[in-house]
Amino acid sequence: MVRTRTALVAILTLLFAGVSFAMAQEPPEKEKRREFEGVGIEAKHGQTIPTDLLFRNADGEPVTLDRYFDGEKPVIINFIYHECPMLCGLMLSGMTSTLSNMSWTPGDQFRVLSISFNHRETPEIARAAKDTYIDRLGAPDAADGWHYLTGEKAAVDALAQATGFQFRWVEDQQEYAHPTAWIFLSGDAKITQYIYGMEPKASDVRKALVEASNGAVGNPLDQVAMYCFQFDPEANTYTADAFNLMKIGSVITIFVLGGALFFFWRRESDDLRAMEDGDPLNDIDDLDDPDALRERLGSSQPHAT
Repeated sequence: MVRTRTALVAILTLLFAGVSFAMAQEPPEKEKRREFEGVGIEAKHGQTIPTDLLFRNADGEPVTLDRYFDGEKPVIINFIYHECPMLCGLMLSGMTSTLSNMSWTPGDQFRVLSISFNHRETPEIARAAKDTYIDRLGAPDAADGWHYLTGEKAAVDALAQATGFQFRWVEDQQEYAHPTAWIFLSGDAKITQYIYGMEPKASDVRKALVEASNGAVGNPLDQVAMYCFQFDPEANTYTADAFNLMKIGSVITIFVLGGALFFFWRRESDDLRAMEDGDPLNDIDDLDDPDALRERLGSSQPHAT
């Protein structure tokens, strides 16, 4: 009995030690989750960002954000940092790929601001990145519309907060944990859309730009597309709006039926008019005049005297 009791105590002691060790040594998944606490996007649709924030462009010149918002052209903001070991390089490569698949060029229909959220980075680093990705894009003119900015911590934090971009420094890894997103703004600096990921479809980017410009950029087909498609945050893409498609279908049906009825009405009217024109009595004003009747009918009989 004493041996049994001793064995039980030993087993419980080992179990308690094992549980304590497991609690002290959290699984890697839990540690990883902790690294990403407070990291993500807090969407702020409809809010206007401060445009008086001071940054430096790739040439080292001090610039405020209002330089890039003219009240008309939409603007895309993407946050990156150039010393990122992997994710930011993939995002810039994805952005280059998406832009290369568009018929629009940064600077013409819209602007792009690639802003470093690492306040320690310099304009020289931004310049090197700009030269690299403009060269990959193969559109030298895009250099006037794709801007690379760096800034002090206060400006970076203020812009990140205004756009809902949440990131944090991971001391153990010596790198930033951060989300990836394309943030679309109107020409007056109002946030209109977020598309998450590194390489969204060119068609989605075009729709988001048309939406951000409130129809100021694009052609009539783009306006129709914006009416027929709505952005689905869960799918992270523009999907067909069934209700609006039904309304358009109803209008088209009415026009088709109306056109068909008008066509048949015109055809019937033309047939009736042709029948009237072919009536030999149609142009005789006085049907009681025998001479007029004979002349119209081509009668060769002699007139009665």
